[in-house]
Amino acid sequence: MPDNFFSVMQFELVATVIMFIVLLLRLGKKRITGDSLLLVINGLLTINLLVGFFCNAHGSLFGDMFFSNPLICFQKSILNLGLLIISLQSWPWLKNHHHTAEFYIILLASLIGMFFMISAQNMFMVYLSLELATIPLAALANFDLQLRRSGEAAMKYIISSAFSSGVLLFGISLVYGAIGSLNFEVISIGMSANPLMIFGFVLIFAGFAFKLSAAPFHLWTADVYEGAPVAVTSYLSVISKGAIVFVFITILYRLFQNIFDTWYQILFLIAVLTMVIGNLFAMRQQNLKRFLAFSSIAQVGFILIGIGGNSSEGLTASVYFVLIYIFSNLAAFGVISLVSTLTGKESISDYKGFYKTNPLLAWVLTLALFSLAGIPPTAGFFGKFFLLMAGAAQDNYPLVIIAALNMIVSLYYYLRVVKAMFMEENADPIQKLKTGVSPALALIICVAGLLLTGLIGGAYEYISSIV
Repeated sequence: MPDNFFSVMQFELVATVIMFIVLLLRLGKKRITGDSLLLVINGLLTINLLVGFFCNAHGSLFGDMFFSNPLICFQKSILNLGLLIISLQSWPWLKNHHHTAEFYIILLASLIGMFFMISAQNMFMVYLSLELATIPLAALANFDLQLRRSGEAAMKYIISSAFSSGVLLFGISLVYGAIGSLNFEVISIGMSANPLMIFGFVLIFAGFAFKLSAAPFHLWTADVYEGAPVAVTSYLSVISKGAIVFVFITILYRLFQNIFDTWYQILFLIAVLTMVIGNLFAMRQQNLKRFLAFSSIAQVGFILIGIGGNSSEGLTASVYFVLIYIFSNLAAFGVISLVSTLTGKESISDYKGFYKTNPLLAWVLTLALFSLAGIPPTAGFFGKFFLLMAGAAQDNYPLVIIAALNMIVSLYYYLRVVKAMFMEENADPIQKLKTGVSPALALIICVAGLLLTGLIGGAYEYISSIV
């Protein structure tokens, strides 16, 4: 039993140990601060990532409420990779911050909640884990205490999260009232298309749609992304969203498989709405964080198409796309974070002539935007291709055509940023920036991931083998 416990809960235990080490460093008599503290923490996060690759545990704990298998281990490793990249990118911002240790403690608490949520086999545990993952993020959104917009972002996030959690909990209670259990297996067997269960499913779907920023439940996203520190925005954009995608797939494929015809129609409508609204609003944005917020909303629409495939190919394509999305978005946010920290500039117009003063950073941002747009040979092209192929398995070709048209529309606003960097002049251009070792390493990881994940098919094949 002890061996099984430690192997099945390896990710949660390692993250908890790191969190307590950071807490001890914070409370010790000889406090470590600045670069030294960040070096220790990033070393611990690197160990955390490497240890995860040796985990292939398959088992359950706590009366089958907690479950792990190789796919779940891989999903958690993806989140660990994203966290390490964000941490490396945040070095210039955090090295002079007075609450660096607290930042990581809160961040790790949220990550542990996401780990529990991914492994949950009981709806009650899903809800508790979701709250553990969400509440710390409100504190992180308000981490720049001196900025009013940061406080507004936290307030909007906590209000929308509270509302979505209430909707989700109401849906769970209806399903429990209809079936008499919160266990995944029992729910999946007892699920049928009666009105009470359908209503419960709709509320659960809406609760997760809020967390995913799927339209029309996306209204909080841009304001929170703009007001939060860039590191927190990066975390919300990729880590939080990736974890919700993993859980959402499990909920649809396992609990509500018996009412697939019902939820597919809802998914079709939400996917189209999400892509269209995300693209249309992204075209109007001038602030790069808001720009990427609506870009991420549009990307969710493509993920929903892959999930709608309702097959192992749909699951494989969705997990694969989340991996690619982490590299793409964090490459973009890495450049934006560096510019914002060193110059305070976040507007697209500020990036006019960026290539002349910072050619390497301009190319990294261009590669990231190309990947988000789905331009070959970047990994984003292959990610969207597999999502559309999975969605086409349901013979819903109008949906695939709508998605293809939205990809064409997205080229306009992604290339608008590229045009500003390479082809437009600026009377007050961003000066040559000193990248630093840590942010440069993070960008190298992202660029390598964008190129190798797409051109070398090993990642997709591995995910397919463990699904």
